[in-house]
Formats: sequence, C-alpha cells, structure tokens
Amino acid sequence: MRNLLRGLAAGAVGTTALNTVTYTDMVLRGRAPSQVPARAARRLAESAGLDLGDGQVAQHRQDALGSLLGYVTGLGVGAAYGLLRPRAAGMPAWLAGLGLGAAAMAASDIPLVSLGLTKPAEWGVSGWLADIVPHAAYGLAAAVVFDALSR
Repeated sequence: MRNLLRGLAAGAVGTTALNTVTYTDMVLRGRAPSQVPARAARRLAESAGLDLGDGQVAQHRQDALGSLLGYVTGLGVGAAYGLLRPRAAGMPAWLAGLGLGAAAMAASDIPLVSLGLTKPAEWGVSGWLADIVPHAAYGLAAAVVFDALSR
C-alpha cells in the first residue's frame, strides 16, 4: 500500500512537471493548446451515453474532462510505477524515469490513436518533441520523487 501511495504522489508531481513543461512550450512558441484531449472526452462521453450539454457549456465540459483524463493518466501511471519500481530497485532513477515517461506517453497516446483522434505519423519533429519532452519531464520528476519518498 505504501508503494502505491508513493507512486500516486510521484505521479502527481510528474503530472505537474508535464503540465509545466507543456505550458512553458505554449508560452515560448505561442502555440494553442491541443484540442485532442477535449475531443477524446467528447468521444468517451458519447460512448458512455453522457450528455455534456450544448454549445459553450458542452465545450467547457469537454475541455475540463480532457484535462481530468490527463490527471487520471498521470496518477494511474504513477500508481503502477509505485507497484513495479521495487522490483527494479537497482535501476538508476534517471533510466527508470525515462522508461516511466515512455510508459506515460504510451498510456496517453495509444488510446488517442485507437480512437482515431491523432496520427503520430503526421506529427513532424516539433509535434514529437512537444510530446516526448513533457513526458520525459513527467517520468524523471516522478522517478526522483518516488525514490526520495522510498528512502
């Protein structure tokens, strides 16, 4: 149970790191936020039979649900890491962190690709960097925090 809770805490820190890197990128490049999470939320709500409302109300709910899905992913991947990390105790935190970042990226991107909401083959270098760098920050931050909490 302790490792699960440490993993949740590490996932929360990792999610904060991911969001910080993402928003910094948006500021530096002046780019708009991705609408993919909101579209995923809409698609999932529709398949669950949930009515998000109409017009602006529906858009606001989709945006919020898209953001919440990101937190669920970050916390869930962190919790899973908390359960698995003790089995790889000899692995350096930086290496575990990069693996964790890749796992978080997969947990985020694979469902979006499966729903037909994004096509990584069309992203280009800047699109890949905008996905890889924040997820690496997630993984590194979460791994360092988990290891610190485990001492």
